[in-house]
Amino acid sequence: MKLFGVDVGGTFTDVFYNDTEKQHTFIHKLPTTLEDPSIGVINGILELSAAHNLSVNEIDHVFHGTTIGTNAILEFDGAKTGMITTKGYKDILHIGRHQRPENYSIMQDIPWQHRPLVPRRNRQTVTERMGPNKGEVIEQLNEEEVREAIRELKEKGVTSIIVGFLFSYINPEHEQRVVELIKEEYPEAFITSSSDVSPQFREFERFTTAGLNGFIGPKVKNYVDNLSGGLKEASIGADLHIMCSNGGVATPENIAAKPVNTLLSGPAAGVLGGAYAGTLSDRNRLITFDIGGTSADIGIVTEQGFGEASARDTWIAGYPVMVPMIDIHTIGAGGGSIAYIDEGGLFKVGPKSAGSVPGPACYGHGGALPTVSDANVVLNRLDQENFLGGEMKLHVEAAHKVIGELAEKLGMTKEETAEGILRILNNNMANAIREKTVQKGADPREFSLVAFGGAGPLHAVDVARELKIPEIVIPPYPGINSATGLLTTDLKYDVIKTEFVLSNNLDLTMLNEDFKELEKGLRQQLLEDRVMEEDISMQRFAECRYIGQGYELRVPLPGDELTDSNIEDYFDLFHEMHRNEYGHSFTDSPIEIVNIRVTGSGKMPKLKKEKMQARKDLEGAVVKRDQVTFRHQGELQKVETAHYQRELLPIGEWIAGPAIIFQKDTTTVIPPDNEFVLEEYGNLIIKVGEQS
Repeated sequence: MKLFGVDVGGTFTDVFYNDTEKQHTFIHKLPTTLEDPSIGVINGILELSAAHNLSVNEIDHVFHGTTIGTNAILEFDGAKTGMITTKGYKDILHIGRHQRPENYSIMQDIPWQHRPLVPRRNRQTVTERMGPNKGEVIEQLNEEEVREAIRELKEKGVTSIIVGFLFSYINPEHEQRVVELIKEEYPEAFITSSSDVSPQFREFERFTTAGLNGFIGPKVKNYVDNLSGGLKEASIGADLHIMCSNGGVATPENIAAKPVNTLLSGPAAGVLGGAYAGTLSDRNRLITFDIGGTSADIGIVTEQGFGEASARDTWIAGYPVMVPMIDIHTIGAGGGSIAYIDEGGLFKVGPKSAGSVPGPACYGHGGALPTVSDANVVLNRLDQENFLGGEMKLHVEAAHKVIGELAEKLGMTKEETAEGILRILNNNMANAIREKTVQKGADPREFSLVAFGGAGPLHAVDVARELKIPEIVIPPYPGINSATGLLTTDLKYDVIKTEFVLSNNLDLTMLNEDFKELEKGLRQQLLEDRVMEEDISMQRFAECRYIGQGYELRVPLPGDELTDSNIEDYFDLFHEMHRNEYGHSFTDSPIEIVNIRVTGSGKMPKLKKEKMQARKDLEGAVVKRDQVTFRHQGELQKVETAHYQRELLPIGEWIAGPAIIFQKDTTTVIPPDNEFVLEEYGNLIIKVGEQS
């Protein structure tokens, strides 16, 4: 199988190619074509194919991670969206849950009020009502009111319409009928039904999820259409699959209808890439640490795989999202993070970023503010001639100028200021990791830190030292790790049904029938996606809580029938999960099964392990020796440091730091008192020592 993984970032588009039969791997990076990222995706595939004499019409699969939907929300640049909802409930999208994002702040941003996805003037109400018990029709849908509402939205220039009714997660009949009427009256509109996107209770979150889908829908659909058409025009007949937030991929048709499922597309692929790097070194307890130019994404992988965010933790740009997502924590910390002195005189770094344009001063694109990348240049941790494999020359003088100006204000030397920038940033990232580990009852000292992204290997050792993490794993291609992760997953869809049943009054026959019905729909979807029957698998879950609680825990269930005997085992598992999450359980309390969920997977071809070829001796890997500034033996000083080319390092030989390791997609910094080794499958393992 000939596989391409292409991940689009804000600055670069990363391309990864793997031939699973010949075990050939090639990588490529090119600037992202911001006006239409699909152009960069296609150009990247064509350029890499031409460079290595690959025939594009022999490519079997293209796996793609995209930030189109995410950026549309972050930049608030989506479609003009309208809504049709139950009469009397126009303001659910505005009211929310009377929960303030910052409980004690009198000046705060409430996104769904300050930047409504659907302005109030574009929300139309109609007569209809379903019952909250079994979804019985209390009030019939007034179709004439619906048609009038559609016409009014069309006259206002709305291009995307969401439909959200009370209790449609129990009975979607009215929503489905409104969708039919929209297709009759306004077939050009992008249509979203809340019961189709997120058939769960909690009206505010369900309506907001539908609103997000409608807001980004036209832009994502247009992008997917352009990409699919562009691949065909370039004679690339490969099957296209797009990464979803749940860690699986989906077909272009599915993504075009439900783009909200791609909101963590790139970061999710990064976690998968980090998990794959762990398998190359037989590590299964990992903290994935992805640092780019603007943000740092942190995920956790254990023996059970990666975690999925709970309903209370899934937010994008301040909006709640009720779709399956890998549990990823993002902070504003990256190579472009700006260092400054705030109004109170405090020295801070981030979350504001210089971005790709103008970028850090050392990029030479007009940046005039001190950034993390500039600090690394001043400390000589980024090399002027060996950045991006020598394809981009750094402007050292510009970096010294902006750091020097900040140093003068602080009354410090340039080197002290640069180190201060890195220490602040590294502490911010260490605190973010503590939130995902220590505050969840996990000990980071029991994990390996998998560092990737353009800046992850630059900062990994300092962050690991702060947390006393004993070991760091640097993947073979850390700068394009998300593109690598795209080739490690399966086609995956999730479906859910709200139940609200108690453990002391269960109807197991009904639960089993509902599970079978969900699985039937998933199986049909996967078969339509041309997955072979033998390659389809199902995983069942029950989302449970104690009576009176506000949120649920997801309990895995077997694929066989639920019975009076085995259901008790799963309730015991819930008690155990509750103890692990909250430190206590209530074994005498009835358990409420709120939702049942099924994840259907279709096996896809995957990246295979590839052993490295034998290399020269260590001296043959040395590019140069130079003075690099580190804090060593209690003081900031310049230390003679060997600079190595990663591709030439010998395999299996432990090497003492300090060291700087060059490769095209990133630079790895190894301070004094640490040692590292290149393993046979390409991982760089760093044994973290105490700072002297």
